[in-house]
Formats: sequence, structure tokens, C-alpha cells
Amino acid sequence: MPSFLIIQTAFIGDVILATPVVEALHAEYPGASIDFLLRKGNEGLLHGHPYISHVHIWDKKNGKYGNMAKMIGTIRKVKFDVVINLHRFLNTGLVTVLSGAGETIGFKKNPLSVFFSKRIPHVIDISKGRTHEIDRNLMLIRHLVKDERIKPRLYPSQADFARTTMAQPYITISPTSVWFTKQYPPDHWVHFINLMDSSTTVCLLGAPSDVLACESIQAKVNHRNVQVLAGKLSFLESAALMKHARMNYANDSAPLHMASAMDAPVTAVFCSTIPAFGFGPLSSRSYILETAEKLACRPCGIHGYRQCPKGHFNCANIDPGRLLTTLLPQ
Repeated sequence: MPSFLIIQTAFIGDVILATPVVEALHAEYPGASIDFLLRKGNEGLLHGHPYISHVHIWDKKNGKYGNMAKMIGTIRKVKFDVVINLHRFLNTGLVTVLSGAGETIGFKKNPLSVFFSKRIPHVIDISKGRTHEIDRNLMLIRHLVKDERIKPRLYPSQADFARTTMAQPYITISPTSVWFTKQYPPDHWVHFINLMDSSTTVCLLGAPSDVLACESIQAKVNHRNVQVLAGKLSFLESAALMKHARMNYANDSAPLHMASAMDAPVTAVFCSTIPAFGFGPLSSRSYILETAEKLACRPCGIHGYRQCPKGHFNCANIDPGRLLTTLLPQ
């Protein structure tokens, strides 16, 4: 059986959107060894994953290049048959080229892809429909697996579900993002929460760095039952909580993809970015909310900005009442 290494050392959402590659390889080669290389801090996403043999962790913050050299040495010793690089930047290109694998696959955008065995275009063209990132990722292995679409998936344990059991009804809101222009404004979240029935528990999710933002929202609402769970749950505990929520609300950010990986109901709020970039929700029940205004400046970029380039942030003008319409019946 072949041995595979999948490389995705970008952010949380990128790792989640790489999981269809794991699923597809396992379906085609059920006895194969599948390893995954990611950045330190994201390994909790794949804890207990039934199809991943080993997770290789690259510490990119402390001794980045020394750790990369050690990682290359470890990978060369394994002697993978196939290395599949979903990351499009130089450092992982070097890891791929020096891996010693029989076959190396990646996107043409990687600066070192000229040295890969197989190079695939990574195209974001909003004029040609909505190709999702999972479809672009799966294109890397189309010569190895069946041509079928597979959605992302995470595997919380029974303990993760047990630790996050909550009385119904409840919703989750993940109000933050790395990028300011991807964030639905805090006052809009406050307005939305105040519109909600007081019998519904509101769970505010996020990383430890998001606690203050969530507490600020909690302090401003009139709703009697708002819980700040940011910084208190692991990735997989958050995913488990999302699974049984009445609805999950998120920006164009990692929690959106986490909900998709659990096939949990999700409402995605897009401000400066647009779903046509290929990062929209994939759950069976999902909704996309965008401004009704026709803005010549939107989208202003694929990743978002620290502040609105035009200074007005009109792309965030989305009536909070519209979020209320996507709530599932109790």
C-alpha cells in the first residue's frame, strides 16, 4: 500500500478544507498510511482522526527554519511514496522538493512547483462560477482517486460531545476574524442577539485572543442567556457543540468551515469578501448573507484588510434582522 503525506501549514480553515483529500485517499486506499503536516497550534483539529496515521507538527514561530530542517530530515526518513502539498508558498515547496518522495504534487502557484512531479493550477476566477477550495484541493489527486466530491470532516470524540452537551435551544456565534473587513461589526451582533427569543442560549465562540471581544458583546446585550465560551473549548469541542446547535453564525473565517465539517446548520456573513472566491459554507443546511448594496469596491481582496480601504465599510451594512430569518424552528 502507498504512503502519503499531505502538507497544509496555513491557518485553521485551510486545514479543515484539506480534510477531503484525506477522506478521498482513505476511500481509494483503505490500508494506506496517510500522514499530515501542519503548523503548531492546529494539531488539535486532527486529534483522534481515524484515517490519519501521524500528524507532523512544524513550529513556525520559534526557530522556524531550524525546525523546518528537522522536519525535512524526519520526512526523508519515512520515505513517502506521494507528497501532496496544498500550501502555495516557498517553505513548504522546499519541504516537498527535499522530501525524497517518489511523487510530489502541488499547485503551480508554489514558487518551487517547477520541481514537483505534478503541478495543478489553483484558479480563483469569479467570472467562471463558484469553484470551491475543496474542489481545487481534490484536483491535486484526481489521477489517484475517483472523481467525486467529498466534503470536509472533523471527528470529535464522544468525550468532546459529552463535555459540550447543552440544553436546547441554543445557537453559536463566532463573531471575530483575523481580518477586520471580514468581521460583521460587534454592534450588529449585539442588535441581532437582542432580537432573539430569550429562551435561546447564545454561545460566543472563539480563541483565547477573542475573549475580550466576546465579553464586550455579552456586556452590551439585553439577552439574559449569553455564554462566553471563547478560549474555553478545544477545536473539536467547539465542533461538537456546533453539531447540535439550532444555528451557527460565523464570518468568512475558520468557524464557518468547522460547521461545514460537522454538517451543522450555518449562516455565513460575508462582508468584504464574496462566496465566489470558493470559501462558502458546505453544510446541508446553510445560508449566505451579504449586503444588498451594489458596491464597486467589493470585493476589495481575497483575504480582507486591517481596515476598510475606502474608510466607510459599507459592505458590512447587513440588517441584523436578516440573521434572525435563518434560525431553525425549535
